[in-house]
Amino acid sequence: MSMVNRKGASKALEVYLKSLELIPGGTQLFSKRPDLFNIDAWPIYFSSASGIRIETTDGKVLRDMSNMGVGSCVLGYADRDVSRKVMKVIKSGVQSTLIAPEEIQLAERLVEIHPWAQMVRFARSGGEAMSIAVRIARVTTNRDVVLFSGYHGWADWYLAANLSKDDQLGAVLLPGLSSRGIPKGLADTAIPFEFNNIEKFRKLAGKYKGKIASIVMEPRRSEKATPGFLEEIRQVCDNEGIVLIFDEITTGWRACNGGIHLLGNVLPDIAVFAKAMANGHAMSAIIGTSEIMSGANSTFISSTNWTERVGPTAALATIEKYQRNSVHEHLSWAGSRVSKGWKEISTSLGVEIDANDGGLPALSSFAFKHPYSRGLDVIFCQKMLQRGWLAHNQFKPSFAHSKKDIDQYLDSFEEVFKELATLIKTDEEALRVAAATHPTASLPRLTK
Repeated sequence: MSMVNRKGASKALEVYLKSLELIPGGTQLFSKRPDLFNIDAWPIYFSSASGIRIETTDGKVLRDMSNMGVGSCVLGYADRDVSRKVMKVIKSGVQSTLIAPEEIQLAERLVEIHPWAQMVRFARSGGEAMSIAVRIARVTTNRDVVLFSGYHGWADWYLAANLSKDDQLGAVLLPGLSSRGIPKGLADTAIPFEFNNIEKFRKLAGKYKGKIASIVMEPRRSEKATPGFLEEIRQVCDNEGIVLIFDEITTGWRACNGGIHLLGNVLPDIAVFAKAMANGHAMSAIIGTSEIMSGANSTFISSTNWTERVGPTAALATIEKYQRNSVHEHLSWAGSRVSKGWKEISTSLGVEIDANDGGLPALSSFAFKHPYSRGLDVIFCQKMLQRGWLAHNQFKPSFAHSKKDIDQYLDSFEEVFKELATLIKTDEEALRVAAATHPTASLPRLTK
């Protein structure tokens, strides 16, 4: 935790400091920790949210041009169409001794969207859904080793990568993560490889030949797959009887109605969804071929809260509205407009940034190219908050972001970048102090 000036701290900050004594880490999601943004200015707690507007517990009203609930609210906060259907099932009961019919309705819908899949299991969060997928793969293949690329959650199967001497998760999660609490027997069961590094993949596939249960990866994220990369991985899986799992927790419902893999020519054996699928309501899905998914019948995967009906109801309503309004087109337009604005404004003012959408505008981000880049991050957040914007260096657009919102945001962005340009030229010490005052801001930010 960075140094905080408790004297004169906001009520929200006082509550957060108390929460650190009651909740390990202060909150349930690493990506929501306020010390990743600006501990002295970030508003921390919300009392209500609608569209892109958030009212904080300190009474401020902000427009969200950051990550919209860590990418979960693809339609906007408290979408009326989704909320109306959710409230209906709440009034009629969300749980009973019997099965909610929305389960089969959502399963049918997901298989209709993804014709390669025949079976579906549900959970309520992305991390547990990934654990289910890996369990099914291990059961089906009777093998233990998982080769993976990228970030896939907090579970033992994944963090086991750091049981080796090398900090294998440093490049994709956080440097120096402790492997304490992870059974030592899981050593050498989770092995990372770099996206688009086919040589590293070939070497690992050869080294662990006959032992690999699954290859886990996102089909696309900050960069597109190079020609032949996914195709070769698919071929290796077919030849060796390996289960290919696509983690679409972040990319699902960002570029099309369903998984982004539908836009390519490589299909997985299992795909995992959460986040945007239910517009912020707790819901996740593991879909796959009947041959692979039937492996769930020979292991124990079960939870009471996976049978409540709010999650499936919200997912059905979200998918219906998404498809009816071709929401992916709006997300692409909004993300492209903002990313283009970042580039044009920064170039005109001489503030060097790397703006990247990886060909996926609905997951846009930028990074300052400066020795005190984190100091610039901190000051940028603070100055945008002063103008009524919840903003940092990521933008996950929603259907609720209007042209007016984006134009006004870019006007404020330009004002702030003019001030940053002056600081860079005349007061580098202020940037150094800002970075040093918030040491945890130097940690890489998770985007999941």
